[in-house]
Amino acid sequence: MKKLALLLTLAAPALAAEPALTIYNQGFAVVRDTLPIDLKAGVSNVTFSGATAKLEPDSVILRDVAGKAAIQILEQAYRNDPVSEPMLLSFFEGKEVSFVRHETNKPDQTIPGKVIRSGYVPGGAPVQPIIEVDGKLQFSLPGQPIFPSLGDDNILKPTLSWKLNAAAAAKINAEVAYVTQGFSWEASYNLVAPEKGDLVDFVGWITMKNDSGTGFKDAKIKLMAGDVNKVQPHQPHPQMMVRAAMAMDAAPAPVVTEKAFDEFHLYTLARPATLRDKETKQVEFVRATGVRAERIYVYDGAAIGGWHVGMNIGGNPHYGVESNKKVSVYREFKNTEANKLGIPLPKGRVRFYSQDEDRQLEFVGENTIDHTPKNELVRLYIGNSFDLVGERKRTDFKTNEGNRIFDETFEIKVRNRKKEPVEIRVVEHLFRWSNWTITDKSQEYEKTNAQTIEFRVPLKPDEEKIVTYKIRYTW
Repeated sequence: MKKLALLLTLAAPALAAEPALTIYNQGFAVVRDTLPIDLKAGVSNVTFSGATAKLEPDSVILRDVAGKAAIQILEQAYRNDPVSEPMLLSFFEGKEVSFVRHETNKPDQTIPGKVIRSGYVPGGAPVQPIIEVDGKLQFSLPGQPIFPSLGDDNILKPTLSWKLNAAAAAKINAEVAYVTQGFSWEASYNLVAPEKGDLVDFVGWITMKNDSGTGFKDAKIKLMAGDVNKVQPHQPHPQMMVRAAMAMDAAPAPVVTEKAFDEFHLYTLARPATLRDKETKQVEFVRATGVRAERIYVYDGAAIGGWHVGMNIGGNPHYGVESNKKVSVYREFKNTEANKLGIPLPKGRVRFYSQDEDRQLEFVGENTIDHTPKNELVRLYIGNSFDLVGERKRTDFKTNEGNRIFDETFEIKVRNRKKEPVEIRVVEHLFRWSNWTITDKSQEYEKTNAQTIEFRVPLKPDEEKIVTYKIRYTW
């Protein structure tokens, strides 16, 4: 029976002290945080040191959600040059600083050294520093550098700062929101089947990654599923850009695990989660048992390499004559409530496992799904069958009336070397021309599209059957 994990519920709209993230499939996020501000009448300087290192400065929004104060933003600045040891060394190139040397079972020593080269390369890979000690050069630091004070114009974290103008003094909890790179999430699914049968256990996971340069403690995290368009820096033509206001003013929603939002789907973790910088975190978001995922065998015997729509190959008698002997294995399931699912499934990798007789899990194939709405059919190729074999050959080919009519006959053999009966779907591509007629056949077929037919062939254990058909193309 389906169980939707309670780790995901719909977005709660209330603003809280904890930061909030909406992470998108395309590798970015909208961040919302709370900034207490003590405004004075006139101009106030305000800083916020919780920003990410990959923030898009022109996406920043600072606002008083409660509407208590009218704020005029005179200036906004973003700095992402936090102080580090290599950076400070670069400030003292050509100058002397002190180094403290720590040695085991010896007292610490303070050694003066001249910084010839700091090794700091802004925006690039660092190189070895060069320090002059007692008139000699060494390609390493002689100890821990000790720097004098540089004043107040240095930062330890990426920082936003504003000059705000207010008509009157006020204390407010402002909201800071912005778009940032460095976040991603993806769904993955594990389907566990018994050794025999089509009923599987279905488990969906969400994997979140933070590479933004900033960690978020007890954050309210939302996940946006869908193909949201976002302008890339190299694109010369204007397109709609996702701005930070998106998803900030969602109305209260019922407590369910998923919500259609705009043209997309929004998932929200019910409990705050900590997402540290450089951390990958996973949560389970769907679990269902008894999902019917039927195993389907398909023999597509024609090898039509190189053909594309619009290419006139009708006059070439050799196209589609080669034979592929592999029988493909697919798993197919309906994303419906009747099949224990019926929820929008974000795109991701689907892995299939089967249990052998001692209940150990064995990996038996994988594929990917795109964003899949509820009530849609999912069919995934997972490999080729070892014990099913197909052969295809053309037995006759004739042309007449000045190559205006082609008659072609095929013979397809399929064999079942399993210990249980199977059904193989024999797929034939009628690729030569759009005007065709099946003039003879060994059994009934289904027309699946304008130029494809399918024969369904039941096979007992160790049985072989032959499918034949004759087709006429006319120009």
